[in-house]
Amino acid sequence: MKNKIPLWNTRTRVLIYIMVAAVYLIGVLIWGMCMPEQAYGVEYSEKFIAPCAEHIFGTDFMGRDMFFRCIKGLSISLAIATVAAIISSFIALFFGVAAAIIGGKVDSLVNWCVDFCMGMPHLILLILISFMLGRGMKGVMLAVALTHWTELTRIVRAEVLQIRSSQYVKAAYKMGKSRFWVAKEHVIPHVLPVYLIGVILLFPHAIMHEASITFLGFGLSAEVPTIGVILSESMKHISTGKWWLALFPGIMLLLAMVFFDVIGENLKRLLNPSSGNE
Repeated sequence: MKNKIPLWNTRTRVLIYIMVAAVYLIGVLIWGMCMPEQAYGVEYSEKFIAPCAEHIFGTDFMGRDMFFRCIKGLSISLAIATVAAIISSFIALFFGVAAAIIGGKVDSLVNWCVDFCMGMPHLILLILISFMLGRGMKGVMLAVALTHWTELTRIVRAEVLQIRSSQYVKAAYKMGKSRFWVAKEHVIPHVLPVYLIGVILLFPHAIMHEASITFLGFGLSAEVPTIGVILSESMKHISTGKWWLALFPGIMLLLAMVFFDVIGENLKRLLNPSSGNE
């Protein structure tokens, strides 16, 4: 019995971490999506109010409540990151499986594409793609999606190469099964744990890069209250002592990335068979 208690406590603690992080992220996403515009609307008579009981994050240069504006901005960033991470992860799964299963020229082409994308400065590539696609929501989303598949592709490819050399895969080929059937029945189910963890860990990168290019003026327009827009606007007033305009949006952005990292790392401990030995 004594040996079972630490194992139960470890798994329970891991599940609690995941639940707390998920509640925060999903709560912010739903709250922001359902929030009316009046909650963070313009009110010039209340501009530049420091954090207080009525406005816990203060107000900005247009009198907008920073707390509700940060919730709305982070929810938009989470929505963009969700779509971008899903698209990027599908690209990584397809390329990683195809490169390892087919091999030959396909493998060489995928590796060349990965090396090409990773060899270019990431932020510059993001800005170029976003600018070519007209910026805005569509441009930012596709820019993030088309630049975050490389590392996950390498991980998936490495996992598939290990599975490809297993006895049951070799037996399936000898039985006349096609590469598509082997990939669908044997390869993808075994790659899913690594793939799911990779998808989760894509989110903090997607959120940070969306905020970065928007902050630099190559992403979403100033009318959309994302975290990048809020931080960009705060830089014009932070030198005058309006510290809350940058502090609270930055903290919320940092918390989102930390919570995604918590989910990814703890999910890895649950899905990894060796985690049961802790």
